[in-house]
Amino acid sequence: MVGLSKVPFVTLLLILLGTQVNSDAYDHRYSIGDVVPIYANKVGPYSNRGERYNYYDFPFCSPDSVHEKDNIGKMLTGESLVSTPFMIGFRVNKEYELSCKKRLNKSEVSLFRSMIKKGYQMQLYYDDLPIRGLIGRVERNYTDENKNKYFLYKHFKFGISYNKDRVFGVGLKEDPSSMVDVTNDMETDVDFTYSVYWGETKGKFEERLNDYSPSSILPLHINAHACSLDCNFMLRNLHCDHLSSHRHLHTISSQRYFQAEVTNTQEQKEWKNIHGDVFRFPEHKSLFSAALGSGIQLLALVVIILILGVMGVFQPFVQVVFLKALVIIYAVTSVVSGYTSASFYNQLKGTTWIKNVLLTGGLYFVPVFLTFSVNTIFSVYNGQTDTFPLNSIITLFIVWIFLAIPLHILGGIMGKNRASDFQAPCRTAKSPKKALKLVWYKGIIPQMVLAGFLPFSVIKIQIYDNLSTAWGHGIYTFYNSMAIMFVLLLIMTSLVSVMLTSFQLAVEDHEWWWRSFFNGGSTGLYVYGYGIYYYFYYYFLSGMNRDMNSFVPSFCFFGYMTCLGHGMFLALGTVGFCASLLFVRYMYTSVKCD
Repeated sequence: MVGLSKVPFVTLLLILLGTQVNSDAYDHRYSIGDVVPIYANKVGPYSNRGERYNYYDFPFCSPDSVHEKDNIGKMLTGESLVSTPFMIGFRVNKEYELSCKKRLNKSEVSLFRSMIKKGYQMQLYYDDLPIRGLIGRVERNYTDENKNKYFLYKHFKFGISYNKDRVFGVGLKEDPSSMVDVTNDMETDVDFTYSVYWGETKGKFEERLNDYSPSSILPLHINAHACSLDCNFMLRNLHCDHLSSHRHLHTISSQRYFQAEVTNTQEQKEWKNIHGDVFRFPEHKSLFSAALGSGIQLLALVVIILILGVMGVFQPFVQVVFLKALVIIYAVTSVVSGYTSASFYNQLKGTTWIKNVLLTGGLYFVPVFLTFSVNTIFSVYNGQTDTFPLNSIITLFIVWIFLAIPLHILGGIMGKNRASDFQAPCRTAKSPKKALKLVWYKGIIPQMVLAGFLPFSVIKIQIYDNLSTAWGHGIYTFYNSMAIMFVLLLIMTSLVSVMLTSFQLAVEDHEWWWRSFFNGGSTGLYVYGYGIYYYFYYYFLSGMNRDMNSFVPSFCFFGYMTCLGHGMFLALGTVGFCASLLFVRYMYTSVKCD
């Protein structure tokens, strides 16, 4: 991230996001003795990332005055980075520095014992690097659980590595020789202490995040290789289909191709027979245009986020910048969805463009907003403090009303006024031709099953990494690989949709508009289905996370997975339709229309 502030676009974005530029703190450079504070975030069981509580909801040592690092971050995410009594100077070693002296009463002892029993961890941050440490330790009696003993750690050792004037890595180790027994409810005097040890390393600052990245990136080349094989297979099929569609333009001298030529000529007549209906506008034009507008907006959002991620704008352990960018970019790209939807709706001879624009604006945002709201209500009712804050929901609602909606309406007005006529190489017949009844395996559901499988195979590992990051303890930093997988996903979705559309036209089925959209978007259904598998296998059957089996975490998981699947359905459905539209236009350009 060094030097990014010199790029004008990035500098402007960072200023817009409220991020520091051109400062030593932003570059993570320090002089010997500079105090680099440790901030505390949340406390919760390791087995359930969805259950976390504020750090000072528990009787930890606190400084004389507690301050928060980023109020905007708390507003957006519920992440509350608060100051701690750990004072660590850059390259300054410490031995048994006193954090505080506390007299724990019976209720506090009981609270610590409950935390230790559930495997609670505290989450700290030093120079934007995460640190996790256990609260205490359990000495189990396997013959009688009632005789288990619980010990609270009193001393922590921080090990920090540096390279010249920058922090490279940080770790925390609990001291098992310094504990206090909290098995029984009785008042206890505790001296909490910490030590700091610095060590020099030759590791590069740009590589310090590698230890926090998911290891599942290793088999990524296997997935990419399989994808390349699938792409070659698809390209070969499409190439053959294209040749068969235009083989009447060439002379085949070999006798063994004579029968194939007769068959292909018959197939050509079939797709040519529907030239007067292939560009007939679909039913539910307003909904179709709204889906395209929402899909284009989500695609634009993903592309911009990936570009910024590849450029290194987002710090992996500072979610505030990422979420600010997500909110701002989504609001700004509302103008794209409004323009696309209104323009295409006008091309389809739609008349109620205002309703169309409003439908576009709520097609994705409203389900997401309702999901966040319901999840927050259930979480608050369940007593969890690590929720999407109510003021955050109100803030997002205000941003949507006063920024996103005006831009969305502006885009709709521009799209309506600048829309041109729909460009179709063939004129549409006055009387619609009745579509033939197809066999069951050529229906829309079997085609969606086939259409979603190949694109999903491209991103399966990527989806696993993202779910592990979102619901586990991983940190995702591979924006480069995500960008590559995104491009491959778009290519695969386009190829599959084009191939299935060509098959559909070959049997004289001219109702391809909605079907191409459903075929492209079916990958989103696969992603949701994989989320169900991920939940039941990793959280339910394997027993890795029993706390996720409760109602609130499960409801949150499936609610957010529904938003993800819905968004991918709209975005990839748009890709599938646009690719099919280009293909159909190209095919019928060579047809002599009456």
